[in-house]
Amino acid sequence: MKSQFILFSLAVLLLASCKKPAPDALEPETMKPQKAVVYQVFTRLFGNTNTSNKPWGTIEENGVGKFNDITDVALEEMEKLGVSHVWYTGVPHHAVIRDYSAIGINDDDPDVVKGRAGSPYAVKDYYQVNPDLAVDPAKRMEEFEALIARTHAHGLKVIIDIVPNHVARKYEGKNNPEGVSDFGANDDTSQEYTRDNNFYYVPGEPFQVQKAMNGYQPLGGEKHPLADGKFEENPAKWTGNGSRKAQPDFNDWYETVKINYGVSPDGRKEFDSLPSGFDTLGYEAHYKFWKGKEIPDSWIKFKDITQFWLGKGVDGFRFDMAEMVPVEFWSYLNSHIKNTNPEAFLLAEVYNPAMYRDYIHLGKMDHLYDKVELYDTLKHIIQGHGSTDNLASIQQGLLDIEHHMLHFLENHDEQRIASPEFAGDPWKALPAMVVSATISTSPTMIYFGQEVGEPGAENAGFGSPSRTSIFDYIGVPHHQRWLNGGKFDGGQLSVREKELREYYARLLNLTRENDALMGNYQELHSFNRMDSSSAYGKKAFAFARWSDNQKLIIVSNFDPSNGLKTTLKLSPELLNIWKLETGEREIQEILLNKKSTKLKVGKNSAELELDLAPLESWILEVK
Repeated sequence: MKSQFILFSLAVLLLASCKKPAPDALEPETMKPQKAVVYQVFTRLFGNTNTSNKPWGTIEENGVGKFNDITDVALEEMEKLGVSHVWYTGVPHHAVIRDYSAIGINDDDPDVVKGRAGSPYAVKDYYQVNPDLAVDPAKRMEEFEALIARTHAHGLKVIIDIVPNHVARKYEGKNNPEGVSDFGANDDTSQEYTRDNNFYYVPGEPFQVQKAMNGYQPLGGEKHPLADGKFEENPAKWTGNGSRKAQPDFNDWYETVKINYGVSPDGRKEFDSLPSGFDTLGYEAHYKFWKGKEIPDSWIKFKDITQFWLGKGVDGFRFDMAEMVPVEFWSYLNSHIKNTNPEAFLLAEVYNPAMYRDYIHLGKMDHLYDKVELYDTLKHIIQGHGSTDNLASIQQGLLDIEHHMLHFLENHDEQRIASPEFAGDPWKALPAMVVSATISTSPTMIYFGQEVGEPGAENAGFGSPSRTSIFDYIGVPHHQRWLNGGKFDGGQLSVREKELREYYARLLNLTRENDALMGNYQELHSFNRMDSSSAYGKKAFAFARWSDNQKLIIVSNFDPSNGLKTTLKLSPELLNIWKLETGEREIQEILLNKKSTKLKVGKNSAELELDLAPLESWILEVK
């Protein structure tokens, strides 16, 4: 019975995969010509050549990357890698433990800062940039503006973070444009909540520093005049993750305070709802809807912030923890952004699949993280668990919004592929990388160092290895070997590391140069799994992509030990669409251009011979 059920389920998936995509899935005539490829650059780390890597090390001890380190040569290499958008992470001025009093910046308190270099998601001043990133901190904005200009000169778009859910515990907007008041400046702190307060409060209770866990000490125990277990905040504010305690727990986002968007503590919304049918309307209608409406003060503040950065030439934003902010705010904010720049690239960190369509259609997001479905499933397969059978249903379930789901295998929040906690070997992820980058029209994102197998093994201070630290001054060893003292030529990479980077470059460029990957999709996995006599199994995954001009068959073997030698059959539905002439033809593998195979087309069937090595993928072009 179990085997019959599996066959029935696969048959259902096969039939579903042949359905015409919902209107939101891009048709060939409305598609953009190229896939977007986002390269996440952790700006503080990218250009750092210092290899000391002392735990809790200072800038002087461990070094720090600068805006100026991202040179024309570096940007040219990003172009060659196949990148279209660069996400410069950690640009807005966030809390750091470093004396910048000479340029009028007040010291931050180690008791409410994570690490020595601080979290980029505890923004201290939204109208300035991190002084650590400038050669001359007094001219830090000018240095960032120069980086924007350099990036644009190479045909690349610039993305920065906006963190709408929370700000640093000690927010100080010292660079606000004229007429812009600071967060909390006009709050009624005697009330837990009023609509136009920027923060939530715990009236009558002062803030208390979180209790440390596992012997944790700020700065690793180094003496500091402000590291005294105290921080003045009276009354206490709610913490960024929503904790309402005057003393947050250590695992709370204690370095941040939550922004109030006009949602009362009991969940009541004090702003207008979007009318029925607005999920089908464009940003223009949303922009018009909010004109003249009374809205919470925090909405206006973040609208002004994003407009400021658009004015600097920033081309888009990555929105941190977007689902912790009401979707109506996103309708307001994103329609204002699109009204200024209709081509702005808007990417949101959202982890609740039940909310995906609201944040896309009502919130006017361009792209959301495909984390809890595709990424988590691919990671499970890479680690030797699970089955590729699950990939077919995931893609089918997202077919109506597939273009909006950004794909990745690494980012600053996730474990490095090469870490022992993930795969321990960056090559084990390549089949997943091929599937992730080619299965849909969605953008692909990689994290700097991923393309050379960075394992994130350093003990930087706050946190633990497996993720490259975002809290401390640290070097990134594998990436530094590619950096090669600022030459950006991979001069210190091993042969295998160079081969890995070349593989990524070939794959990413292929995704941007082949228009079939912005076209139609049909999975071939279920049809081949129904053949019990075939060696095609749960460690393989195959699908077809095509446009008016091109036809591709993509097959990946996730098995690290065994090759895949079998016959792949094309489904009758695909044959009906492709209308291939009968006969035998040779088809070329175009990812590495080293192999070819024969496609045999009969009157009602077609098949090709596969002979994939362990962890190998083929991208076959049918002409």
